[in-house]
Amino acid sequence: MTPVDVVLPCLDEAQALPWVLDRMPGWARPLVADNGSADGSPEVARAHGARVVTVPVRGYGAACHAGLEAATTDLVGFMDADASLDPADLARLLSALEAGADLVVGRRRPTSRGAWPWHLRLANAVVAHRLGRRTGLRLHDIGPMRLGRRADLLRVGIADRRSGYPLETVVRVAEAGLRVVEVDVGYHPRTGRSKVTGTPLGAARAVRDMSRVLTR
Repeated sequence: MTPVDVVLPCLDEAQALPWVLDRMPGWARPLVADNGSADGSPEVARAHGARVVTVPVRGYGAACHAGLEAATTDLVGFMDADASLDPADLARLLSALEAGADLVVGRRRPTSRGAWPWHLRLANAVVAHRLGRRTGLRLHDIGPMRLGRRADLLRVGIADRRSGYPLETVVRVAEAGLRVVEVDVGYHPRTGRSKVTGTPLGAARAVRDMSRVLTR
């Protein structure tokens, strides 16, 4: 199986990391991009076989991009480290990439009522609609589980270093004429509170960051 470095942006996810890392497929090499954790996340990650990259600049996108730059495999995956996504679903993304896609995005399918609050689903649907108007893509989700070729992701010029990083990844890849597809993945209640959308302020910042991406 093709080896894949899987970037996990991380800020205080010591509680969730064991479950996530223990469920990594054998061909997936976890790369934890630690964004200043104070709960021992880097030590937990190393104890469970992950490579750790320290990212001093705060921001979800900063952690993602530092992981991308540190990756050494031709294919690079991304997923959150909070146990909301099952690493076993990475196989679905890899199959789609090997079938001809250039970037594969996991479309989140909630596994329970509380996994994805309605207001966040609505905001995501609005962003996906606006993405379609700009690029012509018909995606249902701008999800945090993604898989693409490292060379493509580096050359398209992803500039956002905050919450808009996943959206800008899709925008830049689509505008470069590359093929983007989505596949279904399970979405579970996360462990702990989200640093991005777990508070009203965090949700507002995420919407602002994504709006900036779409108006550039």
